[in-house]
Amino acid sequence: MKSLFVEGNSAMHRLSARAKLLALATLGVMLFVSAKLLLLAMTVVVAATIYFSIGLPARSALARLKPIFLTILVVALFSLAFNPWHVAVVALLRLTALMLFAATVTATTTIAQFIDEITQLARPLESIGLVQADDVGLAVGLVVRFVPEILGRYQAISEAHAARGLKVRPTTVLVPLIILTLRDADNIAAAIDARGVRRHVNSRTR
Repeated sequence: MKSLFVEGNSAMHRLSARAKLLALATLGVMLFVSAKLLLLAMTVVVAATIYFSIGLPARSALARLKPIFLTILVVALFSLAFNPWHVAVVALLRLTALMLFAATVTATTTIAQFIDEITQLARPLESIGLVQADDVGLAVGLVVRFVPEILGRYQAISEAHAARGLKVRPTTVLVPLIILTLRDADNIAAAIDARGVRRHVNSRTR
């Protein structure tokens, strides 16, 4: 499987995974508290500066952002259709800043670090019987791990359609994409069960 993590020695790489995740959560709250355009625009500039300083080539860095930014743009245009322009610009700036910093975190944090930190954060919930922390950490790690795979498959299916002279439409691309994703999910679940991961987790919590 591909990974969003990029080897490097930037300040963000050296920062602990916990600090980055807490900073991301704090930024998310702060962004949705403020509606000042100047402050939000400055936040976008700072987040972009941090993102483009982690060592990714400019072309690769932009390619990672393209699918998410297109989604954000659609949301902003939809907001513009039903709200004043100020509200649409605020939504665009908020989501762009959050996207840039989230992309920075995923590019400078390994899957193992994600799983460890999410598992530790879920321990208090496990102590009161709400969740199994190891399962939560594993689930989040798999989601992060699957993102580049799904994006890569979407691009491959789209290119296959274009090569056959077929118009790329969501209805024709999503069906094979969902089937391939579900098949991989079944294979991963079977591999997890074969290695006794869940049995090991359950035995530790008894």
